[in-house]
This record gives sequence, structure tokens and C-alpha cells, in this order.
Amino acid sequence: MNTETSVVRGWRALSAPAGVAVAGVSAFTLLHVRDPHNSGSYGICPMYALTGLWCPACGGLRAVNDLTNLDIGAALSSNVLIVPFIAVLVVAWVRWIARRWNGSTDRMIVLRPAMTIAVLGTLVAFTVVRNTPWGSWLAPA
Repeated sequence: MNTETSVVRGWRALSAPAGVAVAGVSAFTLLHVRDPHNSGSYGICPMYALTGLWCPACGGLRAVNDLTNLDIGAALSSNVLIVPFIAVLVVAWVRWIARRWNGSTDRMIVLRPAMTIAVLGTLVAFTVVRNTPWGSWLAPA
């Protein structure tokens, strides 16, 4: 006999989203307290170290630090993809909470094959463009 109420099941289902929230807030806090604008403070990008090319994530830590200081312009200057990426993650997380509360056990983000190809294509195009002279404005500031 299952005496667990739907409210208790709902709260229990939120443990995974709560864990993701704690990890996200912890990462944002660390990036706010320990400034990645100081060269080498978080190490170096292996791709940049080996090839001299900016990877799609280069400047991402600085962008998040800028966001924690509410400087959206500087965040966009560090990595233009991070701001919309974080916005998408926040929306996906909120939707995930609603789905989990209603009994779903799916993951936070489930990409269909076509969306996966589109995301990977965007990352490849961004990487190529930011490493060309005419796309140098996309390189981390």
C-alpha cells in the first residue's frame, strides 16, 4: 500500500532540479568571487594552448563573471553565445521543475537529432568565424 501523497512525491521529484540549482548557484558564486579576468586564474584553454584558436567556450568564464556583476555588454563581449545559452538553461530548468512536479522522470534537456545537429553546427560556425579576421570581433575581449 502506497501512502505517499502526490505532494510528497512532487517534492521528492524536485531533488534533481534542486541539485542542479545548487551546482549552478555554486558555480556562479565561485565565478563572482574568483575573477576569471585574471590570466590563468582557472588555467588555460587546451585548444587555445595547442592551436592558438579560440574554442566556442573561450571567454565563457569571463562572460559568466560579467553576468554576476550585471554587465551584459561585457558578457556579450567575452562570449556572445553564453548569454543566450544561460537564458535557455534557466528556461529549461524552470520547465523541468514543472514536468518533474507532474510526475515526469525525463532529463532537463532532451535534444532531438535535428536540434543536436543545429546546435553543433552553430558551435562549429561560431568557432570558425571567431577565428577569422572578419569575425575577430567575436574573439574574447
